[in-house]
Amino acid sequence: MDHLPHGPFLVALDGSLSAMREHALRFAWRGRGCEASLGDGQINLAAQAGWVPFTAERPQARPGAFAALEEMPRELPPGWRLRLMPDHKVRLEAAVDLPDTVTATTLVSAMVGFALALDPYLDRLESAGMEAGAEAAGTVKT
Repeated sequence: MDHLPHGPFLVALDGSLSAMREHALRFAWRGRGCEASLGDGQINLAAQAGWVPFTAERPQARPGAFAALEEMPRELPPGWRLRLMPDHKVRLEAAVDLPDTVTATTLVSAMVGFALALDPYLDRLESAGMEAGAEAAGTVKT
């Protein structure tokens, strides 16, 4: 047996991984959903970084939130990108080139490095009024 199936991966005897199907490894960092996936010679990393407040909930917070979103892309590390999604979610994304041999250690190291590098950007979003957690947006009670 050359490979052992494990979740969405085939694991070789040397510990290297290859994807069997579309997948994402999901984890949380500071209350935010994150994911890592393999594709196109890269580890693609993403974090649900926050939500722009809705006008009906916190209209006073919106100008500061949009100002931060306008400034942040220039401050991000090379290869990172910030996206404002249609539902007001703010997503931070990055890609790391894969070495020739991908192991579980490679994936976990990329995930931890991404999570630690997120901290100053999450702090910035929070100070601009963008909160973490699914309850952050769209929760006006009637």
